[in-house]
Amino acid sequence: MRLVGCLGGSTVISMSDQTTQSNTDFDLVVIGGGINGAGIARDAAGRGLSVLLVEKDDLAEHTSSASTKLIHGGLRYLEHYDFMLVRHALQEREVLLKAAPHIIWPLRFVLPHHKALRPKWLIRLGLFLYDHIGGRKLLPASHSLNLTKHVSGEALKGEFKSGFEYSDCWVQDARLVTLNVMDAAERGCDVRTRCECTDLIRHDGQWQIHLLNKFSNDKSVVSARAVVNASGPWVEETLDLDEEHDSKHGVRLVKGSHIVVPKLFDHPYTYIFQNADNRVLFAVPYEQDYTLLGTTDVEVDDKPSKQHIDEDEINYICKSVSEYFDKPVDPATVKWSYAGVRPLYDDASENASKVTRDYKLDLDVRKNAPVLSVYGGKITTYRKLAEQAVDMLKDTLGHTKPSWTADAPLPGGDIANADFDGFLAGLKTQYTWMEESLLLDYARNYGTRISKLLAGVSSVEGLGQHFSGPLYQAEVDYLVENEWARSAEDILWRRSKKGLHTDANTADVLQAYLDKTYTFNEAQALPKVS
Repeated sequence: MRLVGCLGGSTVISMSDQTTQSNTDFDLVVIGGGINGAGIARDAAGRGLSVLLVEKDDLAEHTSSASTKLIHGGLRYLEHYDFMLVRHALQEREVLLKAAPHIIWPLRFVLPHHKALRPKWLIRLGLFLYDHIGGRKLLPASHSLNLTKHVSGEALKGEFKSGFEYSDCWVQDARLVTLNVMDAAERGCDVRTRCECTDLIRHDGQWQIHLLNKFSNDKSVVSARAVVNASGPWVEETLDLDEEHDSKHGVRLVKGSHIVVPKLFDHPYTYIFQNADNRVLFAVPYEQDYTLLGTTDVEVDDKPSKQHIDEDEINYICKSVSEYFDKPVDPATVKWSYAGVRPLYDDASENASKVTRDYKLDLDVRKNAPVLSVYGGKITTYRKLAEQAVDMLKDTLGHTKPSWTADAPLPGGDIANADFDGFLAGLKTQYTWMEESLLLDYARNYGTRISKLLAGVSSVEGLGQHFSGPLYQAEVDYLVENEWARSAEDILWRRSKKGLHTDANTADVLQAYLDKTYTFNEAQALPKVS
């Protein structure tokens, strides 16, 4: 992003000045800045299309930052016979691991055997399929465990004497969204956050898209040859803006909630626990000092807004994991919680937990003005979804470049041989003045982009204002100027999780700094509507 001037002593930030777009005519407008919209915008921009991505709030503010933060095939989906979904997800697991080894890394999962639930032979069969149907190459295979001798057994009740170990991956979900949007922008995509689509009108084989700049309240109109509706939980509301739409598909809104507690064990393994209600819960090492527990499946009927965990959900999670842990989890110890609505494709399943996590792409090409709506999906398969979506628009948009994202690293992910440990070792010799914990934090969040974050910095003092904990001005400025961060919440809870590691008043101090230093005016290049 360029710093484009000052206004009343503040730096003026205009995202329209970051990109190559200066007109109001696009090949494609993507509505929604979650993982699916970000992936589609990136893929399309990389194929040479002129693309505008609009998001009414912050990138990944809703569903895409509220996951369990796993890149996984979905072991439990095998019981629902979603073999193709699991296969595709397992294949994508390895593609993404190579594309972003800084924000995605392998985990080993421990599944204690609960005698009252699934038999051992069934679990062994499931893990055999899990090891083989996705063409696993990078990650180790599953095997049985003696929990009386394995370190993971120390935190469990004595009755759990055996179990299984298998592989999946961790992902910093909100950062995955942002990195896709960064790559899209660097390939020419115009990105506008806090910019809401208020109307969609078909006109002479094109779309007229009405937009509202939520910073300035300015109204504007852009035109596009095609629209992608990747609004997540709002997919049907966005379709309703088009008075002519007749989509027959539906979306089911299922809230998933998580809690974060002081760490319950001191080893790197993640637990997956079976429950009598046929759900599973995860206990994941989180942010060095914590354990992440979740998730729930609660169907909701109201329109998706900012979601919060219910007391019943907290009690459910604590009770369920306490069936396994030797030391019960007290709801009073919850440090932080989050909740999001999953916009699942409505496959008419009676139980919310059994609704497919696969996706449905619905293409409406009436009047030569196509709109492609995305229903469902999961983070692990977002890249494949994006590839398929852009392919579906070939006939209308006439692009001929093939799909390209399978072998392309995400920003910061161009680490030699995807060897993060070797990359980190090199950083330690380069930044000898920095504490190892902070250097690891920067390396994990920014990968090779750490050189841009720390350009010209040769000491802790050079990092600028210290807001508390591991948060310094250099990182804040980088996030504002390169990653569309616009508020303290964006920085503390989506671009990072430093809200867990900073003082209680940090959000107020940080917001005061942002208000003093920057004036945000997204999409100011768009013509106003009188």
